Amino acid sequence: MKRTIFTLLITALIFTSCQQTATKKAADPNQEFDVVILNGRVMDPETNFDGIRNVGVKDGKIAIITESDIKGKETIDAKGLVVAPGFIDGHQHGIEPYAYRNMLRDGRTTIMDLEIGAHGPKLDEWYKRREGNSPVNFGIAVAHEFARAAVLDGFNDWKYLYTPDALYTREKDGWSKTRPTLEQGNEILSLLDEGLRQGGIGIGSTVGYMRQGVSAREIFELQKLSGLYGRQIGMHFRNTPGTDTEEINGIQEMLSNAAALGTPAIACHFNNPGYNMVHELLIRMRERGYNVWGEIYPYNAGSTALNAVFLEPEVWVKALGNKYEETVQDVVTLEFYTQESREEMLKKDPVRQVIVYKCKEEWVADWVKLKGVAVGSDGMPLFPDAGLSWDTPNEDLPNTHPRFAGTFAKVLRLARENNVPLMQAVAMTSYNYARPLGEMGLKSMQVRGRMQEGMVADITIFNPETVRDNSTFAHGTKPSTGIPHALVNGIIVMKDSEPLKEFSAGQPIRFEVQEKSRFVPLSIEGWTQEFYAVPEDFGGGVPCCDFANEEGHKH
Repeated sequence: MKRTIFTLLITALIFTSCQQTATKKAADPNQEFDVVILNGRVMDPETNFDGIRNVGVKDGKIAIITESDIKGKETIDAKGLVVAPGFIDGHQHGIEPYAYRNMLRDGRTTIMDLEIGAHGPKLDEWYKRREGNSPVNFGIAVAHEFARAAVLDGFNDWKYLYTPDALYTREKDGWSKTRPTLEQGNEILSLLDEGLRQGGIGIGSTVGYMRQGVSAREIFELQKLSGLYGRQIGMHFRNTPGTDTEEINGIQEMLSNAAALGTPAIACHFNNPGYNMVHELLIRMRERGYNVWGEIYPYNAGSTALNAVFLEPEVWVKALGNKYEETVQDVVTLEFYTQESREEMLKKDPVRQVIVYKCKEEWVADWVKLKGVAVGSDGMPLFPDAGLSWDTPNEDLPNTHPRFAGTFAKVLRLARENNVPLMQAVAMTSYNYARPLGEMGLKSMQVRGRMQEGMVADITIFNPETVRDNSTFAHGTKPSTGIPHALVNGIIVMKDSEPLKEFSAGQPIRFEVQEKSRFVPLSIEGWTQEFYAVPEDFGGGVPCCDFANEEGHKH
C-alpha cells in the first residue's frame, strides 16, 4: 500500500512539473502577435484536435492556440471557417510565377515536384531561381528521366532545369527506349547522386514512360542510391496506365525493392485500375514499419504528351482495349483524336498535351475515402508560356487539365458531398505528405502539415460548406472558391480570396547540401565478391547484363 501511495505521489509531482514546464514555454496571450486568426475551427490531423480557438502567429510560427482573447498587428476573422495546416502538393510540375495565384486560390502553401524533378547537376540552380521569388514553399526531387536523356541522347540544352524541359528532351526517344550499358548506367546514377548531394528530395522516376528502356536492375539501383541518403523514390510506376494486374505488378516492383533495401517510396497518382489493392499493399507495409505512401488526384482522366509510349496503338488500343475517339482529347481544341489524326499530329507536335480518360467516374469519390493517402495534383506546366507571369489574368492562361487549379478544393467538395469525415480530407491535403517526408529526415516537413503551437505557420483557411473547384476540362485554370485566406511562414499571402504578391514568403523545401558523394560505381567484380560463393560465375542478375538489352548483351 505504501509503495502504491509513493508511486502515485511521484506521478503527481512529475505531472505537475510537466504542467509548469509547458506553462513556461507557452506564449503570453497578452502580447501583440504578428497575425491573429480569431474564432476559427482549428483542425489538426496529427492529434485529431477539432475545436473553436484563436490562433496567434509570431515570427513565422504558430505561437499560441487558445480560447483566450488575443490581439495582433493583423487580424483575420475566421468565424465559420476551418483553420487548417497549409495544403501540401507533392506533385506539381508547373512551379512558376504564372501558377502561384491558382495555387493559393486552391489553398496550396507548399508545392513540390517529386515525380519527375530537376536534372541532378542543375538542382541547386533550380532552387536559387526561386529564392525570394515565390509566395509558396517550393521543393524538387532529382529526375531519373533527365539523367537518362543526358547520357543516352546527349541532351544538354537545359532551359527550365526541371519538368518543362521534357518539352525538348522527349523529342528523342533514347531516354525512353534504350537499355544503357554498365558504363552508361553508372553515368546515369552519378548524375542522380549529384542532385541528391545538392539536397534533392529523393529521386523522381517516370519509369511508366520508359518501360522498354529501364530494367528491373536499374530501378533497384535507383532505390538503393536514394536509400544511401535516406530518401524516397517517387515513381510513376512501370505499368501505369495498364490493367489492374499490370498496375499492381508495377507498384510491387517498387515496394519489393523498398522492403529489401529499407528505403522510403511514394506511389505517385495510383488512382488507376487496381487502386484498392495498391492501397492495401501500402497500408500493410506501413503496419510493418516501412515508410511508403501514395497519392491521388480526384479526376478520372490524366494528362500527358501525345507521344507517350503507352499511347502507342500496340498498348493503348490493342493491349488495353481503348479507343482514341473516346479517350484521348486535345487540351487546346478539346477534340478527340483518331489513330490517323494522332499520327499526323505526332509529325508536327510530338509532345503536345492531351487529356487521357482512363478510369470510371464513380471511382473518384472512393479515392477520397482512402485512409493515409495524400493529395498530389500532377498539375502540368502551361504551354506556350512566353510572357506568362503572376499578373497574367486567368482567362489569358493556356488551357490545361483542371487538376492544375482545382485539385485540393475538389477533394474537400467530394468529402462534403460523400459524407467523408472532414478530418480525413484535411489530413489528405497536408499531414499525409508532411508525415512520411518528415519521418525520412526532411526537417522542413517535420514542422508543417500540423496546427500545433511551435509549428511553422503555413495555414489554409476555408469554408467547409462552400469550398469548391471551378476548373473544368474546357477551362482548366479557373480558380477555386471558398478558400479566402492563406499564410506561408507566418506571412499573409492571400486575404479575402485575393492572392498577395508576397514573394519573400516562400521557403525552399530541401535537404542540406552534402560535402561528398555517396555513390559507389557498380562493377561486375564488386557484385560477385559480395553475392557469389563462386565469383567466376557471371550468370543472370549481374549488373552488367541487367543494364544491357533483353538478350543480355551490352549495347
